[in-house]
Amino acid sequence: MAGAGALASFPTPPLHEFPYPPQNRPGIARGSPAGGVPPGTDLVLGATAGCLACVLTNPLEVVKTRLQLQGELQPPGTYPRPYRGVLRALGAVCRADGVRGLQKGLAAGLLYQGLMNGVRFYCYSCAEDAGWTRYPGGTVAAGAVAGAVGAVVSSPAYLVKTHLQAQTLAAVAVGHQHNHESISGAFESIYRQHGVAGLWRGVTGAVPRVAVGSAAQLATFAAAKDWVCQRGVRGHAPHPSTPRTPSFRGGLLADGRRFPQWFGEGSWAAVLAGGMVSGVAVAVTMTPFDVVSTRLYNQPVDTDGTGKLYRGFWDCVLQISSKEGLLGLYKGIGAVYLRLGPHTVLSLFFWDELRKMVRRQQPPRP
Repeated sequence: MAGAGALASFPTPPLHEFPYPPQNRPGIARGSPAGGVPPGTDLVLGATAGCLACVLTNPLEVVKTRLQLQGELQPPGTYPRPYRGVLRALGAVCRADGVRGLQKGLAAGLLYQGLMNGVRFYCYSCAEDAGWTRYPGGTVAAGAVAGAVGAVVSSPAYLVKTHLQAQTLAAVAVGHQHNHESISGAFESIYRQHGVAGLWRGVTGAVPRVAVGSAAQLATFAAAKDWVCQRGVRGHAPHPSTPRTPSFRGGLLADGRRFPQWFGEGSWAAVLAGGMVSGVAVAVTMTPFDVVSTRLYNQPVDTDGTGKLYRGFWDCVLQISSKEGLLGLYKGIGAVYLRLGPHTVLSLFFWDELRKMVRRQQPPRP
């Protein structure tokens, strides 16, 4: 979510076909999958879409990781704060690690996004073909389950990504420094010291993080997009009889007066705005899980793989709440929010465009 990773790109129907349900798609050949492409193809398309979006949003993921590790288990106001807010944190990363530091952990992030979104879109596509998304709440449930499965599969990549993004100069270092030389060196070091189980350390925080974020996004994204399309400059909803003509894009008030709309139907600006509105709900619900996930992944461990700071998910929640206050669970929420909207929209845009390319190769409906 997101990264959300994590957060970020959740399995949803293509943007040009909102609102739900996603199974009502025109132009699909009889006998074709409900989503228009086979689940196996969606695995590849979802992975590709997630990776393309990751390249553009990874700097915010680096900042989010640093902000969430800053002042770990210390009362507010008792520790230095090299990272203050998103913009100043971006500058601090550039000063310490250079401009390239904004793309720290990118290779691991791409691996995570490829595995996460590939598995997630595949599972969602299977649920869609099985007809589960036709039932009330089916879309949200399918998205949450698909996200949980994707989180488990991609957990090792998220573990390494977190380690690499936290690494920096001692003067501005936050959290434990694992000091890996590369992504391959990180995997090798973790496996050599703790075995296969060590690669899945922290997965207990990743599963609820992605499941909650996915469910929240699916429950709000389409409604938020429709809302921003329907609102006018004065905050009025359009009259049901509003004319739609090429020369007029807007609505009618109850008294018959016309007003312009912020966005036209199908506008990508409307989709982005909807993503940012939806991002408020997703950030509020997902950030506590995101903070816990980052802490569990990055904490130092004993020789047997046991965490030195946290025993597990609930212990991490309790320790953060008692030592850093409840607001400690919302560290980095600004970076989480700013990343959610663009990452979600970009992922869906790339996925939708790739799906349309595949559909053009399929025979038309008889």
